[in-house]
Amino acid sequence: MRIGVPKEPENESRVAIVPGSMKKLTKAGFEVLVEKGAGINANYSDSQYEELGAKIVSRKEALECENIICINYPGLDGIKTGTNLTCVSDPFRNPQSVKECIEAKVTLMSMDMIPRRLSRAQSMDVNSSQDNLAGYKAVLLGAANVPRGIPMMTTSAGTVRPAKVVVMGSGVAGLQAIATAKRLGAVVYASDVRKSAAEQIESVGGRFIEVDGMDDFEDESGYAKPLTPEFIQKVNDTVCGVAMDADIIITTARIFGRPAPITVPTSAVEQFKSGAVVVDMNADVGGNCESTVAGEIITTENGVIIVGTSNLPGTLANTASMLYSNNLTTFISSLVDEGNVVISEEDDILVGAPEGSDFYVGGMGGVLICKDGEIHHKQTRLAGVIE
Repeated sequence: MRIGVPKEPENESRVAIVPGSMKKLTKAGFEVLVEKGAGINANYSDSQYEELGAKIVSRKEALECENIICINYPGLDGIKTGTNLTCVSDPFRNPQSVKECIEAKVTLMSMDMIPRRLSRAQSMDVNSSQDNLAGYKAVLLGAANVPRGIPMMTTSAGTVRPAKVVVMGSGVAGLQAIATAKRLGAVVYASDVRKSAAEQIESVGGRFIEVDGMDDFEDESGYAKPLTPEFIQKVNDTVCGVAMDADIIITTARIFGRPAPITVPTSAVEQFKSGAVVVDMNADVGGNCESTVAGEIITTENGVIIVGTSNLPGTLANTASMLYSNNLTTFISSLVDEGNVVISEEDDILVGAPEGSDFYVGGMGGVLICKDGEIHHKQTRLAGVIE
């Protein structure tokens, strides 16, 4: 069994498999072929891979393997019919990638579609591992750009009051942001459309911002549901009101397969104090802040700094690659049966929980998107987007 690890595109500093995963992959029976220079941007040298048993090869050779593991969808140039391609394809936003794989009869497994509530999925959940790092880095970017200290300081020259941080959303990224800001010494306020999140927010040191009429807006797969425009406005008004005197505002709202919702309109930014920093964690999918410029850090006329850095996990490439590699090594090893990679209809990670299960999600399967020229029959929501 061979695994090909191609180099990611120029805008991606991470690598899908790191040298530290070689022992487990070799034990599972894999031969790993890594494209020359694939790990350089994440501080993993070709020699490190070779020392642990990988082969350093050309891109052509890596893409000829029957199993390919990467982060971004690599396109199909050089990839053969019947190849198992595992990546983060974001199929709802990039349905063309799915169409290509169907036409080429390439088996596409998209790790962002993992049924995250299954206990066995936890060690394979790339969404959580990468979001965790993104939430951490968002706070560091906020702290690096805000023109004041974060913790309370008592000095002979006077007392510095702790910074106020507002985190909008408390999924994996939001909770890590709250915990990180708290560790830096800030007073942290946080919101979420899921009322059940209040306890989680408080457990990591945040103060929950409650909105009148709030319910538990969470769907059966664990993601926040799309909200009515009226309630979104109510949430925005309440949270932005709390944020008016904040030093750092971090936005985390991301709806699966859809553009990021606007949670900080330009009118709110105009009310924020000069020197406040907004870190928009979703600049790559439209941004939560209406004034965000993807990939840039800008300053508004009233002195508010808006950080639109894209691919936050990629700014921590070494650690992010290690965690992603652990996720994917566990995943691909779980598919091995008697020396072969087996795509089984009995595997809930691949096809989703069975109907009747507490974890069943109608219209959604697992990470298996298409095989043998057909979209998986459980992916009816995705099929609707592709058609």
